[in-house]
Amino acid sequence: MINARSETAAVKPAFREALASRRCLIPADGFYEWQRNGKTKQPYCFDIGDGELFAFAGLWDRWTNPQREVVESCTILTTTPNLLLADIHDRMPVILNLENYDLWLDPAFRDTTSVSEMLRPFDPALMRRYPVSTRVNHVVNDDAECAKPLELEPSPAQSQLF
Repeated sequence: MINARSETAAVKPAFREALASRRCLIPADGFYEWQRNGKTKQPYCFDIGDGELFAFAGLWDRWTNPQREVVESCTILTTTPNLLLADIHDRMPVILNLENYDLWLDPAFRDTTSVSEMLRPFDPALMRRYPVSTRVNHVVNDDAECAKPLELEPSPAQSQLF
C-alpha cells in the first residue's frame, strides 16, 4: 500500500506493529496534487520554503511474497489537509517537523499515542503551492521541468472582472 491513514495506523493490523517500531523518513523536495476543473485536472506542486528537503512520515515492513521472495516496502502516512491543500484534496502526506526526526526513527520509542501526536497537518505558513504543467502527468517525464511553476491563464469569468 502506497499510503496509510495516520488516524487508524495504530489499530490496523497492516500498520500497527510498523507504527510502533518500524518508522522511517521518506525524503522529498515536493509533492503533487491535482485539482479538478470540469473535465480537466490542474496539477499543483507543494513544497517547503523554496524547495527545501523535508521528510514524510513513513512506515517500513519486510514480508515474503507467494514466490517466497523477501520484499521490503514502505508506506507514507497521510492526514487531514492543512488550509493550503484543503480546496484541492481531502488528504495530505504527513510532513514531519525536523525536530521530531530522531524520536520518529527511534525503534525503542514504542508509545504509539505519543508517536501519533507527530502526525498532524504541516503548518501551511511554511509551505507554498503553485500550478505546474500537465507534463507531470506522464511517468516518462522525471526531471526538474515537472516542478517548474506555470502561469495559468485567467478564466473567461475572471478576465471580465478587469
